Amino acid sequence: MDSETEKSTSAPSGAVDDARGDESEQEAPNSIALPAHVAGSGTLDRLVDTARDYARAAASENTLKAYAKDWAHFARWCRMKGAEPLPPSPEMIGLYLADLASGSGPSPALAVSTIDRRLSGLAWNYAQRGFTLDRENRHIATVLAGIKRKHARPPVQKAAILAEDILAMVATLPFDLRGLRDRAILLIGYAGGLRRSEIVSLDVGKDDTPDSGGWVEILEKGALLTLNAKTGWREVEIGRGSKKQSCPVHALEQWLHFARIDFGPVFVGTSRDGKRASETRLNDKHVARLIKRTALGAGIRADLPEKDRLALFSGHSLRAGLASSAEVDERYVQKQLGHASAEMTRRYQRRRDRFRVNLTKAAGL
Repeated sequence: MDSETEKSTSAPSGAVDDARGDESEQEAPNSIALPAHVAGSGTLDRLVDTARDYARAAASENTLKAYAKDWAHFARWCRMKGAEPLPPSPEMIGLYLADLASGSGPSPALAVSTIDRRLSGLAWNYAQRGFTLDRENRHIATVLAGIKRKHARPPVQKAAILAEDILAMVATLPFDLRGLRDRAILLIGYAGGLRRSEIVSLDVGKDDTPDSGGWVEILEKGALLTLNAKTGWREVEIGRGSKKQSCPVHALEQWLHFARIDFGPVFVGTSRDGKRASETRLNDKHVARLIKRTALGAGIRADLPEKDRLALFSGHSLRAGLASSAEVDERYVQKQLGHASAEMTRRYQRRRDRFRVNLTKAAGL
């Protein structure tokens, strides 16, 4: 097998062990069906299948997988406690949250953000099954509030990769086909302020593949990316750089030309010798691994042990780097990153002037 060991983003990550055989744990969109009093027909059955496809498209594949795992975990927990997951019981869900936070079972205590996400997953699963989970019920709300008060910690932010860092990182890459691809990934991801899932979901053209997350249009002055992202459709403009060595658009053109890619996924795997492109879309985990590997190779934060340096960088380091390095009006950064609020953008700006507006002096003190 001569292809690089990089999995397709469209490949399933594995079935949930505890979901087999239990109707209540099957994929929720499959619960969409005809009303009991309506007789089925070929046309209506086809519409049911179409509605199920649309229901699956309501959330990303990764979100649906996470929600499925949340439900399977909760259903297994209920069985172990001699209870049933349906219909929703606020009392049992409150106890479940307490168990997740305390780590009293065989599993370690979960972070508050993970517990909150689990609860959102349960609410979604119940909604797909025709039930309403009242998160404001005192058995849930008071327990969750206590968990947040006792266990919440400030968010851990990944380090921003700044302009000088990204140049040092791309300098570590070879000039074979794989190196051209990885150089384009880093520069396009950095200049576009893209999420790693957005990078690997790009296609060359509109509607090239069913799992496309957007497409690229290369123009004289730069590249225009149309993305179906976490916050909806948006356009990202990536202008040409001042030098070819650091120009993200030039890097993308070089990769597409030498990889002979004119249709389908933009970023695909390569053969082990790095000389031939495959047709398999890269997994977004490749972006995270690439960032960590090149950051180490470039000697960024060499004052820290290697383990700490690996933990310091992730896919979000590219977005934080653009937000921190771009010396332009904040609203332009907000638009590029696709943030709904300026406050979210400020959370990405690691080097911003926090005391530019001094309310103490403005108040006369």
